[in-house]
Amino acid sequence: MNTPTNVQFIMQDGNPAFVVIPYDEYIRMRGSFIPDDGESVPHAVIGLTIKKGYTLVRAWREYLGLTQKEVAEKMAITQAALSQMESGEKKLRKATLEKLAVALGVGVAQLRG
Repeated sequence: MNTPTNVQFIMQDGNPAFVVIPYDEYIRMRGSFIPDDGESVPHAVIGLTIKKGYTLVRAWREYLGLTQKEVAEKMAITQAALSQMESGEKKLRKATLEKLAVALGVGVAQLRG
């Protein structure tokens, strides 16, 4: 069963108006909104690239609520190396993009834009 059991309903005029869920559950559910076609990029990710000037790699990481340390550990690299990848100063090799995609749980095409 995928229905959260630890929820709180906030009522307004006798009707449910809001639902409060544990943060970990929210993060888990938010991940389910990632397009699974391996090519689409959510509007929020594109928004981070436009509004904040982030690279797609950083935008995805921030969108997913991950730290540089967490992603670097998944890739078995240093946080400094990931930071350099996120800077966009150098074009990333195909093998690097593949490792990033696995660490972030997205498709390689989603990191290329």
